[in-house]
Amino acid sequence: MKKTRILLAKPGLDGHDRGIKVIAAALRDAGFEVIYTGLRQTPEMIVEAAIQEDVDFIGMSILSGAHMTLFPDVQRLLKEKGATDIHLFGGGIIPDTEAAALEQQGVGKLFGPGTTTQEIVEYIRSVAGRRREEPVM
Repeated sequence: MKKTRILLAKPGLDGHDRGIKVIAAALRDAGFEVIYTGLRQTPEMIVEAAIQEDVDFIGMSILSGAHMTLFPDVQRLLKEKGATDIHLFGGGIIPDTEAAALEQQGVGKLFGPGTTTQEIVEYIRSVAGRRREEPVM
């Protein structure tokens, strides 16, 4: 069985990447294949890398307050590139009302401060498991 592949990215001008590196290590230790793109990625760079790397998930960490722009931009680019099978999720400093709005737009779970790495691992396992059970059309 193919390992679940996850691309982690820090879009925008945010230069704080300690948290995403902790997440990357935890996901790797949980058995996932993890690709971290580094700082200051554009939505176009993230989607292009995700398609090239044939990932199942994109996880974005956003602390800059630009989440209402960056998540929809990545989501739109995934649709334009026909890559809607890639599940987009993320985390950062995102007010609950805005997280709920993004999730209603189709963005996956958005994790806030205090989330444990185990919660993120369990979420990815849950979504990956559901996707494997879906019939192929």
